[in-house]
Amino acid sequence: MSIPRRRIPAMSRSIYDAVVVGAGPNGLSAAVELARRGRSVAVLEAAEKVGGGASSAELTLPGFVHDLGSAIHPLGFASPFFRSLPLHEHGLEWIHPPAPLAHPFDDGTAAVLERSIDETADSLGPDAKAYRRLMRDASSDVDRLIDILLGKPSLIHHPLGFSASALRAVRPARSLAESFFEGEKAKGLFAGNAAHSFLPLEERPSGLFGIVMGALGHADGCGWPFPRGGSQKISDALASYLRSLGGEIYTGIEVKSLDDVPTTRSVLFDLTPRQVLDIAGEHFTPQYTKALSGYRYGPGVFKMDFALDGPIPWEAEECLRAATVHLGGTLDEISAGEAAVTRGEHPERQFVLLAQQSLFDETRAPEGKHTVWAYVHVPNGSTVDMSDRIEAQIERFAPGFKARILAKNAWGTTDLERWNANLIGGDISGGLMNLKQLIARPTARPNPYSTSAPGLYICSSSTPPGGAVHGLCGFMAARSALRYLK
Repeated sequence: MSIPRRRIPAMSRSIYDAVVVGAGPNGLSAAVELARRGRSVAVLEAAEKVGGGASSAELTLPGFVHDLGSAIHPLGFASPFFRSLPLHEHGLEWIHPPAPLAHPFDDGTAAVLERSIDETADSLGPDAKAYRRLMRDASSDVDRLIDILLGKPSLIHHPLGFSASALRAVRPARSLAESFFEGEKAKGLFAGNAAHSFLPLEERPSGLFGIVMGALGHADGCGWPFPRGGSQKISDALASYLRSLGGEIYTGIEVKSLDDVPTTRSVLFDLTPRQVLDIAGEHFTPQYTKALSGYRYGPGVFKMDFALDGPIPWEAEECLRAATVHLGGTLDEISAGEAAVTRGEHPERQFVLLAQQSLFDETRAPEGKHTVWAYVHVPNGSTVDMSDRIEAQIERFAPGFKARILAKNAWGTTDLERWNANLIGGDISGGLMNLKQLIARPTARPNPYSTSAPGLYICSSSTPPGGAVHGLCGFMAARSALRYLK
């Protein structure tokens, strides 16, 4: 069954096997999988270049390359789909900093997530033994844990997931940290990793993120790397490979209804449920429309980019060995901040996720200069300017930071959604990542990528496995579409 629509001028075919709406990493991944299986595919992107959440640009000053969306990519590097593609032949080069992560404290020291579990444990004092036990189990079990996080996360479909580390992972992060650790360093390090869930640390499955993010740093063949030259390089490599397979990409084309899509047998939307309903809702059953309408978006972010006249002057010099730095101090502080955001509040001391790629990538800034990428979690749709709080939190652990700022750029939730319509209310994860929406994403269906209309699919981070740049939402949606096309 084909979906007849008006043809857009200058398209090369009269009918396609598939059209993908949106050229973010998942849309491009869906198109790549379709094309490498011999299907004709076109990608339509509203922006003037591909990339979506994996884009880069000179936001502050000439020569300073900043990541507009995502910056550090442990799940991207671990993605089995990306690893199956020859992206290195299309310009993608990964950089691994000496240490995946640093987490400074107010006493001038820092907990450092080293590649070695033993080296990390040795720096955690009374918690060395407990950390070894937790992370050795998790790192040896990392493939199964990633299956839970990067696959349809139902233990029914993952019988091997009933391992000790997997059972721990579904616990709330706070109770898990308090049951394992005594000291503030180990608790704080774990809390910072768990905060990537955008959930209160008292809520399930925040512990999953704390375990998986740590395990990725330690596991062989993983780490917390980033692309040389900016996250745009991931998108550009996917686009280049897609074109080499015969796939087509058209930018500057906004799709407002299915009438804007060329004649095709299937359509895959790299969009969130709200946008899919706007474009194609008239084709869905009332039940499916109601289910999509109930989809929940998560907290937003307030993001800042800085051009610096030198590296960040960290009080704990160990922070200069890591591209990623978590600023939040103790478990109590991080936990209180994340819970406040869920209540719709803006705490004075909020958890800051910071990246300093230019320490290890000379292409990011002029010689001797540096870039910094940072954000805090805020309530969805927040209009509060968090600039001063972000700068104060960095200054807290790096006295003299403000004096090195040459230029800066701030984006609130409205700015982020204006740049990328998928970032509803500033939500960068494609929807809340609570236990319900980790399992039933975007709705409770046997095939979460299909819709109630034959030939229409969702391939965005609003489908399993959710947020982050790994391409797996697009890959698995494409596999569903391929079964339909057969």
